[in-house]
Amino acid sequence: MAEYQAVSKTPLRGRHILLVEDEYFIAYAMQCGLEDIGASVVGPAARVGDALALLDSEPVDGAILDVSLDNEKVFSVAEALTARGIPFIFATGYSASDLPPAWRHVPRYEKPLDAVTVARALFGDDAP
Repeated sequence: MAEYQAVSKTPLRGRHILLVEDEYFIAYAMQCGLEDIGASVVGPAARVGDALALLDSEPVDGAILDVSLDNEKVFSVAEALTARGIPFIFATGYSASDLPPAWRHVPRYEKPLDAVTVARALFGDDAP
């Protein structure tokens, strides 16, 4: 008889996800999707300064970063997340070759993102 592993319908329960996105409708859809699978969404932040302020003031376990926020690149947020050991992904249409070499290894997903894909990308088998 085959064994079946229970799959959580809330794989991000208890996780705080920083959402950095400047397009309102995309941010709202992503926030709803993340909350549906148990995440507490930090943000969304539409500007780099706002994202950095949230990172300094709120618990963050993982992050989704839009690369370009109204012509402002998000790489200082990526640096801050890396310094803290917080996993993140880019939600962008940019290809790896469009990114600076230091960030080409970061997983990239095109929008809109499926929240379960986000959970797997950020936490793999460690998602609760």
